[in-house]
Amino acid sequence: MPAEPIPSAASILASLAGGWMKSLGNLVYPPTCLGCGIRTGRHGAFCGECWSQIRFIERPYCDVLGLPFSYDPGPGMLSAQAIAEPPVFDRLRSVAIHEGAARNLVHSLKYRDRTNLAPMMAEWMLRASDGHVANCDGIVPVPLHRLRFALRKFNQAAELGRHIARLSGKPFLPEALARVKRTSRQVGLTARGREDNVRGAFATPPGREGEVFGKRLVLVDDVYTTGATVSSATRALKKAGAAEVTVLTFAMAVAGPI
Repeated sequence: MPAEPIPSAASILASLAGGWMKSLGNLVYPPTCLGCGIRTGRHGAFCGECWSQIRFIERPYCDVLGLPFSYDPGPGMLSAQAIAEPPVFDRLRSVAIHEGAARNLVHSLKYRDRTNLAPMMAEWMLRASDGHVANCDGIVPVPLHRLRFALRKFNQAAELGRHIARLSGKPFLPEALARVKRTSRQVGLTARGREDNVRGAFATPPGREGEVFGKRLVLVDDVYTTGATVSSATRALKKAGAAEVTVLTFAMAVAGPI
């Protein structure tokens, strides 16, 4: 049996230096929980408490609205809401219920400029897409109005969409949809108020119709609440000729399984 090569002094020093740099980095920037910020054993992880709070949305769920069922009614079943009020989009898929650690992730990305969270959140969204990203023709983020973008400096939906496109190899189409009407913030509005607020707020810009017409698109946003925003965006995409629109969000605001 050939003798194992003896490590060189340079490789030993490099290994030691790497360990020292990692220790120094952990000292300066100690690993903290992505959900609550307490110290953890490694970077990019949750503490046990926060992890246990995340309510992932898994089957069985409504085939259209992605609402979790409290029992398994069988394949292809729809929720009462999807039957009574069919959405303009073709289907909705989300990673988790908008509460606890999942809500903290959304708020950290959106309001605390934690764009470093987007790659992990996008990976979870890709898994939650139930194969619809794999079958789509492009990823379209819900756009911000240019004035709000100037204030916020980034669009959280575009950050998520960009990483979903990178992970899936699908085209990223941030110019396929524009916010043509400046709207008030949706937070605090009633469901009817939200719908009125975003009516006519989106359009496919001239010259971008080819990115939409006849295409199966995945529309990305951070949270699904009443559906007013993504419904308005879907109407604009379908007006421009989109063949299919799947809505994909990180979180969904629901009271519980139905």
